[in-house]
Amino acid sequence: MLNLLLEMLSYPFLVRAMAVGLLVSLCASLLGVSMVLKRYSMIGDGLSHVGFGALATASALGLAPLSVSIPVVVVAAFLLLRISENSGIKGDAAIAVISTGALAVGVITVSLTTGLNADVHNYLFGSILAMSGADAVLSLALSGAVLALYLLFYNSIFAVTFDEGFARATGAPAGLYNMVIALLTAITIVLGMRMMGALLISSLIIFPALSAMRLCRTFRSVVWCSAGVSVACFLAGIMLSYRFSLPTGASIVAVNIAVLLMFSFIGRLRGRTAKA
Repeated sequence: MLNLLLEMLSYPFLVRAMAVGLLVSLCASLLGVSMVLKRYSMIGDGLSHVGFGALATASALGLAPLSVSIPVVVVAAFLLLRISENSGIKGDAAIAVISTGALAVGVITVSLTTGLNADVHNYLFGSILAMSGADAVLSLALSGAVLALYLLFYNSIFAVTFDEGFARATGAPAGLYNMVIALLTAITIVLGMRMMGALLISSLIIFPALSAMRLCRTFRSVVWCSAGVSVACFLAGIMLSYRFSLPTGASIVAVNIAVLLMFSFIGRLRGRTAKA
């Protein structure tokens, strides 16, 4: 396994992909705990569809993909929160309204201009070759900013995740903290789409958190476990992809599913042992 890893590190494009992938996986796993607990698990899927619409439109118009998609997805995340809080459309319905609308715009724009070319295919399913040096630098910088902001607002994120009503009652700006979560999630989604694809990026948010919750009981332990699971699954998935020439995104998802099943089995065994 070490020899395989060293061989992979001899390729510059793989070094870029692994560096960005590790940071994005870490960011997604940390934010995923709050998303799952707040019952917004599918926000990643919804925002990825918005990201696809923005990326496809930028590609069709010859614009810089990340420069266009990041602000668009951030606005979509804020709009999603506003719709959920101030209208009759809640949760998954709000996600569906925004995501399908943006996806339709992207498909129409592409069909009227370039057609379904290789770039659009990469946005849908991901490609480890799609990340340029400039993209990697920007992605690393933004991922570092996401991690720094998460650590800065950790206590506030914990408060609005477990009891938003109590946080509001104590005078805390819960709406602001929800917007911080939405902002960080939106940036993470866009950064991960180039490698995972719009159809698979939400797995980085959902699976590690669910796996950690099978064994851990406190918020802090779930966060730590989710981060470790996400990083390990990413490394295992990308090595599996390289060794057997498999799609990178799908390989990472497959490893995450296997870990979730394993953690669920261990959790059941622990429950039975405790009862006995």
